[in-house]
Amino acid sequence: MTPILLSLFVIFAELSVLAFGGGNTILPEMQRQMVDVHHWMTAQQFSAMFALAQAAPGPNMMIVPMIGWRLAGLPGVLVTSLAKFGPSSLITAFALHLWERFKDRPWRRHIQQGLVPVTVGLVAASAALITEASVQNLTLALIAGASALAVLKTRAHPLAVLAAGAAIGLTGFGQG
Repeated sequence: MTPILLSLFVIFAELSVLAFGGGNTILPEMQRQMVDVHHWMTAQQFSAMFALAQAAPGPNMMIVPMIGWRLAGLPGVLVTSLAKFGPSSLITAFALHLWERFKDRPWRRHIQQGLVPVTVGLVAASAALITEASVQNLTLALIAGASALAVLKTRAHPLAVLAAGAAIGLTGFGQG
């Protein structure tokens, strides 16, 4: 295994066991590893890759194989996917078994209630990080804010909002 494949395996295996509350909760650490620690891409490249992964059909963690592909081709896809999804799948299967076994215990409800704010905080941190990396001027900040409001206050489908943002981007409005 090459050094970069070994590094990708270690990083994504660690992220896999830390993905508490969903895959998006590990985005800040994923970006930190890719951008700040290893300098494999810029924050803007990571943000663009995340946006593309979210627009693509499939699981919301499509960014993982995309990173693998960008850094090491097909072996990178295989290594990052196995490292990211393997350990968390095993842990989830084990935890679900225990969760079902103790389904009548009163402490189970308290654990669930306590985990909600943790998950919300982690997802909010991920959103802040992606926004910070994507918004480079006032025009883009306004577009991002309008998009967030459209998703929060209307019944607009997120893909429609994303398509509208892409259409605005194609005009060059808000660029440099």
